[in-house]
Amino acid sequence: MARVMRTALYQPEIAGNVGAILRLAACFAVPVDIIMPTGFAFSDARLKRAAMDYGASADVTRHANFAAFDAERRAQGRRLLLMSAHASERLPDVAFHADDVLLMGSESAGVPETVRDMADIRIRIPMAAGFRSLNIAVSTGIAVAEALRQTGKFPQ
Repeated sequence: MARVMRTALYQPEIAGNVGAILRLAACFAVPVDIIMPTGFAFSDARLKRAAMDYGASADVTRHANFAAFDAERRAQGRRLLLMSAHASERLPDVAFHADDVLLMGSESAGVPETVRDMADIRIRIPMAAGFRSLNIAVSTGIAVAEALRQTGKFPQ
């Protein structure tokens, strides 16, 4: 069975954003890794409510911390692509692989330098001058759509 692309959320802080990302994940068949801790009371019921009727269809794996997540990712031989407003690599210039892991940082702090330095590629979404970032759910949607487009993995 072919491995699929994954999205990973590093210590997300806002349940509504996670819910929107889970809805996106269900619609595009992209599994989600949630790296604990979260900034909200994490429960399956709360996430299903935030994702509305799509939450139960999302493939979600929780990881106790980044080290546990990263050990699993490395064992699978997957690249880690960090989405960051501070990265130099532009999204349209990146060549995605069908089994990449797209890592999104927490809403307020992104990821620590140690995590940033572990990324194989650090990517930013280019935008008009004077703007620095997008909502994490919007950024995830843009990045996942571009990666699926490039790899020919949009659902039929």
